[in-house]
Amino acid sequence: MPSLRALHAAGHEIALVVTQPDRPGHRMKVTPPPVKVAAEELSLPVYQPARIGDPAAVERLRANAPDIMVVVAYGQILPRSVLSIPRLGAVNVHASLLPRHRGAAPIARAILAGDDKTGVTIMKMDEQMDHGPVLAMRATSIGDHEDAVQLTERLAEMGAEVLVETLESLEQARSVEQEHTQATLAPKLAKEEGELEWSLGAKEIDRRVRALQPWPGATLPTPRGRAKVLTGHVEGDRYVPEVMQLPGKRPTAAKQVLGDA
Repeated sequence: MPSLRALHAAGHEIALVVTQPDRPGHRMKVTPPPVKVAAEELSLPVYQPARIGDPAAVERLRANAPDIMVVVAYGQILPRSVLSIPRLGAVNVHASLLPRHRGAAPIARAILAGDDKTGVTIMKMDEQMDHGPVLAMRATSIGDHEDAVQLTERLAEMGAEVLVETLESLEQARSVEQEHTQATLAPKLAKEEGELEWSLGAKEIDRRVRALQPWPGATLPTPRGRAKVLTGHVEGDRYVPEVMQLPGKRPTAAKQVLGDA
């Protein structure tokens, strides 16, 4: 959403906003993607194909004759039939310092890896995942207590700023090939990654609690069963939960869940 709003505010003509179809959300109520909501607030046309590579979707995109295509966390691989449509190609805003953390979960994986910095990369897209040449990059430190939600918000705003700056001089911009031998992968998160044990150690627990917000969340065993850890901190060689949540209950002070354990 920040990138869409930033492009609109900068005066770029947006012919079409493409996003995922509406899907069941909280309590199975069909919910539009946030990008659709933002686009409608800006009175921009929205298109929601189930598969971006379907012939009908490709024809719809081609009919707009775009100069450029901007992709931000779309969630589908764009085939050659789509990438070849815009005159100036397609650019992607990726939330890591490529080639580190290519893939679906770069923000969480950066925290899980204990990285002290991350950032955003604007790259030209090719048919491989997060593989294209880099147009621009900006780094930022990861806060000691920063979780994935907070870091996502910061990187979204940063990515929007760098995107607008990059597009202003795109036709004259020089791109640089990535160091492919240095690439690391950032696969989707799995629910099992949040099932923690106290034996993992304080630093590892802290990283997982921060990285796995809001999904799948991190749980630890307690005298009252497994409880989700919402916040906590490292104290010496111990991890100290601050706020926890038992299944079906509201968040509460961790001491009320842990008791004397």
